[in-house]
Amino acid sequence: MSGRTTALTPPPEAGPPVRHPDAPAPGELIGAHYEYCFGCGGGVPHGLHVEARAGEGVSITAEFRVKEAHQGAPGLAHGGVLATALDETLGSLGWMLRVIAVTGRLETDYLLPVPVDAVLHLRAEVTAVHGRKIYCTATGRIGGPEGPVAVHAEALFIEVKVDHFIENGRPAEIQATLANPDQVKVARAFEVNP
Repeated sequence: MSGRTTALTPPPEAGPPVRHPDAPAPGELIGAHYEYCFGCGGGVPHGLHVEARAGEGVSITAEFRVKEAHQGAPGLAHGGVLATALDETLGSLGWMLRVIAVTGRLETDYLLPVPVDAVLHLRAEVTAVHGRKIYCTATGRIGGPEGPVAVHAEALFIEVKVDHFIENGRPAEIQATLANPDQVKVARAFEVNP
């Protein structure tokens, strides 16, 4: 459908993304923003443990190994888990812009089944920015970074301030995080989408 616009179509006045001068260098491992994040944290045994790296321009690359705990149909990744891996990678784009952003909308297309034990090679990039709205896209490939596309997503992220998490998160976790004497870990906990 040519000319079709959706909530994921940047308006004509949207601008191109600009990589922040303090963004991590291309290839640099970003690491988990919060130990108990289901997408990237190491403190969740059945989490995804997505490992993201800064890419060129305003992009991120990442890898996700599908484990038995991530199954939907026998021997295949659950579609919701694949969407979560895409969302986690898209959320890491905030590092390239140096903003805190949350998922506003995520549309996922499933093109190929992803088997258990496969490594999903992910790439996300910002395509446009308009005010607090960040338009982005992501792909997940199997068999290598140049392999066939198994999943694709278009997304809209919304820039927020740290108060978004403090006011809406579960008080026990928020207080424990804020009480941590390691201020770098405190700041990182609120850097990527929940």
